Amino acid sequence: MIISSEQVLAALGNVEDPDLKKDLVTLNMIKDLKIEDNNVSFTLELTTPACPMKEMLKNACTNAIKHFVSQQAEVNINVTSRVTKPMDTTGLKDISNIILVSSGKGGVGKSTVASNLALSLAADGAKVGLLDADIYGPSVPTMFDLVGAKPSAREAEGGKTLILPIEKYGIKILSLGFFADPDQPVPWRGPMASNAVKQLFNDADWGELDYLIVDLPPGTGDIHITITQGFPIAGAIVVTTPQQVALADTRKGLAMFRMAGINIPVLGVIENMSYFTPAELPDNKYYLFGKDGGKELAKTFNVPFLGEIPIVQRISEAGDSGAPVALETGSRLSQSFSEIAGRIAQQVAINNAQTANC
Repeated sequence: MIISSEQVLAALGNVEDPDLKKDLVTLNMIKDLKIEDNNVSFTLELTTPACPMKEMLKNACTNAIKHFVSQQAEVNINVTSRVTKPMDTTGLKDISNIILVSSGKGGVGKSTVASNLALSLAADGAKVGLLDADIYGPSVPTMFDLVGAKPSAREAEGGKTLILPIEKYGIKILSLGFFADPDQPVPWRGPMASNAVKQLFNDADWGELDYLIVDLPPGTGDIHITITQGFPIAGAIVVTTPQQVALADTRKGLAMFRMAGINIPVLGVIENMSYFTPAELPDNKYYLFGKDGGKELAKTFNVPFLGEIPIVQRISEAGDSGAPVALETGSRLSQSFSEIAGRIAQQVAINNAQTANC
């Protein structure tokens, strides 16, 4: 039997992207189709390298060709990605998606989550930057063993000086902590703080990025308004813990993104410190601070629940040592962050597709 490209594309037209609700051919995700005798090869171009469904889509493509074209077909699929972006990337055209990581209150592990998610996205092949915009308590320098580090600069066209982010573990990093004495408080008024944050966006040489993860200060304030109203944001993630006092503040933080004049898509809720698992009993879960608070919050606001992160000593130890736990490839904790990062990338792609269709 002679296999034609028309037959293969017709077969692949039966494979639907479950998020975008269209078939792969219509979405133009099938590239470089080649056929030699019974050998069929092509590239499947996904919307993110962190796609959690890449294996499922590969299997669906293979099954479609064997079912609709020929059982004897030998199918070889190369998977690549082209990260989508919101329609509006005004002023930051080289950064595809800016993702905010926020919390209603301090002490919920927001910076830990932001750092590990950035590393997880990079581990999947994405180009990632991490901007620590928590001016009053920057944690990223500690988490990456960069306390005391000072970014260099270069002169761009027109005589403008650009800050060069520090590269470590495959991601580009800038923090307000790089520009202040770590032992001294930063008593800046709102406008001063806002201007400093703007500089980290506008006066930095980030290069091409698929995702810029922004670690916001806790609560709702000047920094949040400056960033959400001044830059094209792909979406926000809200981090909480299960306690009612944290959830009460998180509700306010989540509601802020839906206010008129801000209107940022909420990609979902992450519940940190969800349960305790002893090292000697890795399959046991003890919900010390209550259960399902983050899930209920996500349900109330009709946003995705992205996942739970347990209370594990190793997470804090890894951060304090300057090598976040997401670097420990193959560990349960690294896998947890990787799965959540995949859901976030998935949600960004869905939102971008919906915006493009409006």
